[in-house]
Amino acid sequence: MDLDKEGTMKALVTYYSDTGNTKKVAEAVYEGIQEATKDMIPLKDVDSVDEYDVVFCGFPVQAHSVPAKVSKFIKGLPRQTKIAFFATHGSLRGGELAVTAFYEAVSLASDLTVLGTFGCRGKVKSQIIEGLMKKAEHKAWAQEAQSAAGHPDSGDLEDARDFAGQMITKMRSL
Repeated sequence: MDLDKEGTMKALVTYYSDTGNTKKVAEAVYEGIQEATKDMIPLKDVDSVDEYDVVFCGFPVQAHSVPAKVSKFIKGLPRQTKIAFFATHGSLRGGELAVTAFYEAVSLASDLTVLGTFGCRGKVKSQIIEGLMKKAEHKAWAQEAQSAAGHPDSGDLEDARDFAGQMITKMRSL
């Protein structure tokens, strides 16, 4: 681990947020990083990650996948970058569709060091739910996604802060 002159770890929290859910979680992750210098920068504004010891990268799960903007960012990171992923989704925690997105993110990061993942529910746009309710093959998921209203909630955000602390602890043990 390359620490700065004072021996302090540098962390970057970056995210892509479509509805504001992932931004809320990014803010909680940022708050959870202790004993490290840190920056929070929207994904579109990140020029380089070279000065950071760890990158926290957040995204909304879209069609049980990583959004193209995030995929491109991950693929462009320098080899051996240490990264932790967080995501918001309409599925239940640990649900198959959300887990599939994390598998994709980790596979995109094959040349990186993935420290961990964190996912929590996030409210899904009503027009998406309405559109999917009309398709028999998506109706069950759309009904599940309706129950994500009100998320991320205070419990989700506390879990995100805890996740950040765990990842910093993990970094220190490398």
